[in-house]
Amino acid sequence: MALDQYTYVFVIGTFFAMLDAYNNGANDVANAWATSVSSRSISYRQAMVFGTIFEMLGAITVGARTAETIKNGIIPNAAFRSDAGVQMLAFTCALAAASSWVMWCTRHSAHVSSTYSLISAVAGVGVATVGASRVQWGWNNGKGLGAIFAGLGMAPVISAGFAASIFMLVKLVVHMRSRPVPWAVYTSPFFFLIAGTICTLSIVYKGSPNLQLNQKPGWYVAAVTMGTGGGVALLSALFFVPFVHAKVIKKDYTVKWWMFVMGPLLFKRPTPADAAMANIPNYAVVQDEPDDQPLPNSMGEDAAKRAELGVAPSMEPAEGKDINVATAEASLAASKELAAQGESKLHARLMRKRGPLGWALRTLRDNPIGAGQIYELHNIKTLAKRIPAMVVWGALYGLHYDIHAAQTGTAGTPDGIRMQRVYAHAEKYPNEVEHTYSFVQILTACTASFAHGANDIGNSVGPWAVIYLSWSTGNAAAAKAPVPVWQLAVLSATISLGLITYGYNIMKVMGNKITYHSPSRGSSMEMGAAITVLLFSQYSLPVSTSMCITGATVGVGLCNGTFKAVNFQRVSLLVLSWIATIPVAGTIGGVLMGLFLNAPHFASGGG
Repeated sequence: MALDQYTYVFVIGTFFAMLDAYNNGANDVANAWATSVSSRSISYRQAMVFGTIFEMLGAITVGARTAETIKNGIIPNAAFRSDAGVQMLAFTCALAAASSWVMWCTRHSAHVSSTYSLISAVAGVGVATVGASRVQWGWNNGKGLGAIFAGLGMAPVISAGFAASIFMLVKLVVHMRSRPVPWAVYTSPFFFLIAGTICTLSIVYKGSPNLQLNQKPGWYVAAVTMGTGGGVALLSALFFVPFVHAKVIKKDYTVKWWMFVMGPLLFKRPTPADAAMANIPNYAVVQDEPDDQPLPNSMGEDAAKRAELGVAPSMEPAEGKDINVATAEASLAASKELAAQGESKLHARLMRKRGPLGWALRTLRDNPIGAGQIYELHNIKTLAKRIPAMVVWGALYGLHYDIHAAQTGTAGTPDGIRMQRVYAHAEKYPNEVEHTYSFVQILTACTASFAHGANDIGNSVGPWAVIYLSWSTGNAAAAKAPVPVWQLAVLSATISLGLITYGYNIMKVMGNKITYHSPSRGSSMEMGAAITVLLFSQYSLPVSTSMCITGATVGVGLCNGTFKAVNFQRVSLLVLSWIATIPVAGTIGGVLMGLFLNAPHFASGGG
């Protein structure tokens, strides 16, 4: 492969690396933040801001460790026999296979692991490039496929154990008390202690090699870790506890967010005379939201009422059809029509907005494609108006999507009925307690996002670093060099872009679709998942963040004391998609590499 061809492969590889990172944000990160949004602790827009900050922080400080495993742990660098061109092509094909598969799944709201998609693709590419015997199938000092795929079974179970333990502690200390609200407020620094300790330990003990923090002595690591964790807990006791005490216990609705700087002075701050009448936010999953605008309804009033009750518009069988078949078809039609009505209701509400999204939706509505082919002059003029509107719609639609309505299911549909049964078996706690944990959950969500950035950034940046180093040096051995910090920053920003613009498509089928969510439950889920992900990151093992948060969700759901509080149908579908990812992504990667490797201009690096 001539040197001037390197640039071509580098550009293609960079594109697929960024596409893989984008899909990671739209799929895995969306799943991680679905817990906070589902619990109503944070809005989708706020999640985007905090997610961007902590994803980048985790990626830059810790992310290089898992990247090293994907770079050199699956296909040994020596197997390429110093052929930088084949090495670049191999990781480009792996990125193309993984990003294509995850993108297709995200488009169809099917949640898969971007981590195992890429790992499987790299393995498939390795078989096609250097032969099955050269791929590291075993443990390989904790960096081979055996070690990585062991996490497929271990991570969800470990995460479930951590999350369930934390939530059971919360139940014993807070929920089971006769006066749970003060206990919730005064024990909240416990979460700050855990978050501050584990994040600091991850950065200082085995952070990015570029920061050279891993060269510090043991006493330094212990002192900084315990000091930071204890310091964060102390600061929360001095500033966070008085703030939440004023908001939740005293119900002082005049307290603004910036007043936390007053610290203990908030204990003595006089409250308004009508403070006792102040409303605490409602954290129920299903809420009645009246709409002053009529709902688009093509079924008619009577049919709409029947649909609300879950009754199909017509149960009369068509001529020549079995009554069971006709009933099933009618029920399916009713479910689809209810879902379409919900989407029409959202679009109608967004069209009334004055901002750019409202303009985009009105433009698309008022400028439909006319008769004839797309190249007709009137259609070309229409496209000139529609394309800018479509770009704006694609960029902003996710920020206005009604996640809660989509998660609870449409009333009367099989999904809606199933979720009602699941919610009925979950105990509901006072809104005052949940309001306290809504503040805590912002902290735990940021910790989970830090953990995701620390682990999952390696999915994209590992192959991209190999491609970049081979391109810039023309030497396959250069892939052993550390991952540049700027690459970690660029791809972590791309991950955040995926979360912002397309994360809603996965978020709408996660969260409350598995079990009942609330801030106290969500805090435990996120903290349990974060601890698990960071634990695996310390051993340089890429692990699926989505598997960890799913395991944590199931673990907390089972704390209700019954299997009926968990939607195991949804969990089974998730597990099935995880398993299917391995052969599909591996096959796509291997086939792509086999085709390109045997093209006239490429030569195999082994086999």
